[in-house]
Amino acid sequence: MRIAIVSDIHGNLTALEAVLADLKSVSPDVILHGGDLAHGGARPAVVVDRIRDLGWAGVCGNTDEMLWAPEALREFAAKSPARFQSLFATIEEMIPETRARLGDERIAWMRAIPREQGCDCVALVHASPNNLWRAPLPEASDAELRQVYEGLNASMVAYGHIHRPFVREMAGLTVANTGSVSLSYDGDLRASYLLVEDGKATIRRVEYDVEREAMALLDSGLPHAEWVCRTLKAGRFVPPE
Repeated sequence: MRIAIVSDIHGNLTALEAVLADLKSVSPDVILHGGDLAHGGARPAVVVDRIRDLGWAGVCGNTDEMLWAPEALREFAAKSPARFQSLFATIEEMIPETRARLGDERIAWMRAIPREQGCDCVALVHASPNNLWRAPLPEASDAELRQVYEGLNASMVAYGHIHRPFVREMAGLTVANTGSVSLSYDGDLRASYLLVEDGKATIRRVEYDVEREAMALLDSGLPHAEWVCRTLKAGRFVPPE
């Protein structure tokens, strides 16, 4: 079986369309999404509608949840170092506009998305089991990855959230990060998604017109669009000014 997992689209329609074109050539049997569908992009409603029309099953992401439960962001921020507080404040300031663009019906649909999916040999979560906000980084030890994901009782676990794709094969367990369709943090501006074929995970990178999406962001009227553009065009996290 061939499974594609597409995560962290963040309202980036240009990147999503490029990934969809690539998926046509790959022809997976099943496509899942890893959450974080809308927040942080120029066209959140169009992206959500596209995923709904495609009928992909998936999982809820942290920036999905905070649209209807901003207190989840505040709780995470309260436990985070002081140097990150301006970041969380900036993200929260973007929530009302994203909510308005999505509307209540789309948000209700997103709210019904589960936190875990399983398909064949793969268990999918957005970040960690029972935690949408914390997830291991690529530098994590095998022991940490096992501690976080072994309880899912699958031979492969896939997650998104960190925007840095990797595949780690261990005895009896493979842990794979999908990377992100939008807002890459690994220095590679291309969209990223995960392909699993016969139990083997690989990362696929897809070029898209970053400048076109940046212009859409700047024209969108989204609060802090300039900050999002800086990260989009850097291929790495750029803190808000």
